[in-house]
Amino acid sequence: MYKATLQLLDDVYQKKVTAEDLLTELVRILLLMREEKQTRINTLLAGFSSENTLPLSSEEIINLIKQHLQCKNSSRLPVLIVAAAYYSVEEKLGERILPLHSHNAADEQTGSLGDVEVCLKNDDHVVTVYEMKLKQVTVNDINRALEKIASTTNRIHNYIFITTDDISDEVKSYAARCYEETGGTEIAVLDCIGFLRHFLHFFHRSRAKFLDSYQSLVLSEPDSAVSPPLKEVFLALRQAAEADRE
Repeated sequence: MYKATLQLLDDVYQKKVTAEDLLTELVRILLLMREEKQTRINTLLAGFSSENTLPLSSEEIINLIKQHLQCKNSSRLPVLIVAAAYYSVEEKLGERILPLHSHNAADEQTGSLGDVEVCLKNDDHVVTVYEMKLKQVTVNDINRALEKIASTTNRIHNYIFITTDDISDEVKSYAARCYEETGGTEIAVLDCIGFLRHFLHFFHRSRAKFLDSYQSLVLSEPDSAVSPPLKEVFLALRQAAEADRE
């Protein structure tokens, strides 16, 4: 691809093709690619049954999400899992999440405290923060969280790490000791699937809304954060799960 790109640029330099013609062709191809991707998504969406079938159980949803997390380039998904959880029960909780930042945006650039920030309803003060890790959470990660907590004028009630890796006893113990040191901010480290399992069983009647919220978030993410194949895989997995139900 890089060689072909350099060749095209050289063709423009050598006046074998005009820059305008090259740009026009590039835009045409990009539009075709976009339409092809949307057509595949629409085809998968059309495959869902419109009949009033029994919703997937909490454990079936967990298995579906677990398979999705095991796909390549899935680092954005834990953020969407937590966001979907809040979107599906925000009226019950009286809480809301702030708009999600770009996948590649650093906290230092956005001024955010973490990947997902939760406020009380009708209040812009962040009370709960979620930080996602696709690796083991370390003591240094917690120390950085403490620095963020200390930098804000509003008291953070909970700072929660969500990880897809193992959680060491050392980290659990260190996080627990932070409550007194911070004057009342609890720091916790939770397993991603464990968090989801507890949420879905606790809000069992909202499980279908969670799944729809997660799907909506996955499909609306930019391709740079959730690739088209990853979007299509989720729809195919959900379609297969619901087909098994029928």
